[in-house]
Amino acid sequence: MRFRLRWGDVTWSTYGSYLVLVVLVVLAPGPDTVVTLKNSFAGGFRGGLLATAGIATGNVVQGTAVAFGLGTLIVSSQPVFHTLRWLGVVYLCYLGVQALRSAYRGEYAAFDTASNHSGALRRFREGFLSNVTNPKVLALYLSVLPQFIDPAHSSIGDTLLLAYTVAVLGAIWLLLLVTFVHTVRGWLQRRKVRRGLDVATGTTLIGFGAALALEG
Repeated sequence: MRFRLRWGDVTWSTYGSYLVLVVLVVLAPGPDTVVTLKNSFAGGFRGGLLATAGIATGNVVQGTAVAFGLGTLIVSSQPVFHTLRWLGVVYLCYLGVQALRSAYRGEYAAFDTASNHSGALRRFREGFLSNVTNPKVLALYLSVLPQFIDPAHSSIGDTLLLAYTVAVLGAIWLLLLVTFVHTVRGWLQRRKVRRGLDVATGTTLIGFGAALALEG
């Protein structure tokens, strides 16, 4: 008799296949990656860590909403979905403009370590809001999860397991990026490099915002 471990409706085999897909999704560059890099460039290791924590929290919130059926309601309600989408567009463009303004000014000191409460909250907030206002995350959950669980027979626990896996693996990947940025922090202190990175991240964030706007 073959041993087969199950979590409700999810088996090891199903979960393994899901992990492969999630890793591919997580590694694809997106707004979460760019927001994390933006805060790492400006705030050093702690700045990137705070943004990562905000993004992970956003993923948990969206995953929980999907598990309890709120995600479906948001996506199926056109006014709510489009409001969320445009909030995401505006916020990504706002962050992009911030980065471009920083490049234009070119006034860089040592890394802002976000040691004060307001600075730490801002970096966490940027990560959280950039994720939670992105309806593509909800759409991803709603399109992918039914492929690995049977909505008619699975439990909320099954859905939460799969959804929170995205949050955990996403956070691990972002932490690796933050660690890499920390190892080359000396190079990043150069004014010309910082300005170039701000231009790149700012332009990319505005591009993501524009793409999100055009998807409507």
